[in-house]
Amino acid sequence: MADTQYSTFSLALLHPKYWFAWFMLSVAYGISWLPIRVRHIIGKGVGFVTFLVNRKRRIIVNTNLELCFPEFDEAQRKESVKEHFSWYGRALIEYSFLFFASKKRLYKQVIFEGKEHIDNALKENKNIMILLGHSVFLEFATITICRVYKVYGSYKPLSNPVINWILARSREKHMLFTIAREEGLMRLVRELKDEQMLGFLPDEDHGKKYSDFAPFFGVQKATLNTPTRIAKLANAVRLPTLTFFDEELGKYKVIVGQAIDCDTKRPNEEHAKAMNLSYEKMIRQYPMQYMWLLRLFKTQPDSAEKRY
Repeated sequence: MADTQYSTFSLALLHPKYWFAWFMLSVAYGISWLPIRVRHIIGKGVGFVTFLVNRKRRIIVNTNLELCFPEFDEAQRKESVKEHFSWYGRALIEYSFLFFASKKRLYKQVIFEGKEHIDNALKENKNIMILLGHSVFLEFATITICRVYKVYGSYKPLSNPVINWILARSREKHMLFTIAREEGLMRLVRELKDEQMLGFLPDEDHGKKYSDFAPFFGVQKATLNTPTRIAKLANAVRLPTLTFFDEELGKYKVIVGQAIDCDTKRPNEEHAKAMNLSYEKMIRQYPMQYMWLLRLFKTQPDSAEKRY
């Protein structure tokens, strides 16, 4: 059932225009064998360089933190922006580990919290959506949850076919199958059966057409309503999930939050509010590891003014 369009190797991927991508993957393979402490040191360097050279991304992160953490003074916010880029750089380097490490090595590096929320929903014969929030270490959630449960997901291809190939190859080691977004909503709904769970990324701003406005850190955010629509169609509970790196333990912690029910009588805005609040509570545990690089508030309810 897996869509192998992107995970199947083709000789076309060896075209000279992709040689730089292959070179970077060879570097990543070497990095993947380094201890996690060393990988993170390299990642901090990557994050610092990105902070220095990418003014556009600095502005996005600074704007998000100014909106979501108004209690920060200018000095605190500046240090927090730097800290976020440090975590972002570490996450980029950790793709080497995700791409090339064995399952045994990967499993040793993760902790699973909130598993009982999934088990409780299964005992009640509920369909389940795993709402994978955009922490910088998002991909570790897929590895951890798929080790125990049957999960499928959707994907949007990237422009570089070599990167598409390595990403698809990596994800198919763990997930049941993936579905192209172009196949539509009903394909995702139909596969919610036989204890198969849908992994879905719900926290980006996709504009007014596909969203309902709800507070996120006290700011009105265009919150994707697709999870609510799927939940109502498939009678599914939604489990907000985020992944963080715990520096004391030296491991990645996948946290599954309490279930959001599929009460069809509640307006969509209430469902969106419940999801955002659940994410907010988890993010506050490790605030700078959320993906503040996203333009989370680009769509505003009553204004066309650009925030970024």
